[in-house]
Amino acid sequence: MLTIYIDADGCPVKDEVYKVANRYQLPVKVVANKGFNIPMHALIQMVVVPSGLDVADDWIVEHIEAHDICITADIPLADRCLKKQARVLDVRGDEFTDNMIGNALATRELMKELREAGQVSGGPAPFSPRDRSKFLSGLDRVIQAIKREQRAH
Repeated sequence: MLTIYIDADGCPVKDEVYKVANRYQLPVKVVANKGFNIPMHALIQMVVVPSGLDVADDWIVEHIEAHDICITADIPLADRCLKKQARVLDVRGDEFTDNMIGNALATRELMKELREAGQVSGGPAPFSPRDRSKFLSGLDRVIQAIKREQRAH
């Protein structure tokens, strides 16, 4: 069954995922190295992993399967999930694809180097209601696409 995995640390759209997952009756795994308050619902599970670099990412990659969905802003995690034929959405509703992940990884590395050199400061723009709306549309679109693909097979 299609499962949604949330890379939960810093994810601003957890509530939106819960609403959409409930509408489609899809299980959700909320993965982090500390517990969060999650809705008491049989389909939503909090997975607390040990602290450490990439431990939550490793858990997601170990458990995600083809046609599952990962919600993350972490580009290396997105790349690893794509290699397992999962679908990946960032928190603003943009889908990571095989065609663009290489550029995203290269841009991430360039920005890291520029920040370390003091050439760039700051982070992404503040999260807005429009971003939430775009995320909801993106998640709905991806779920519908997966369901169509599954019916076709």
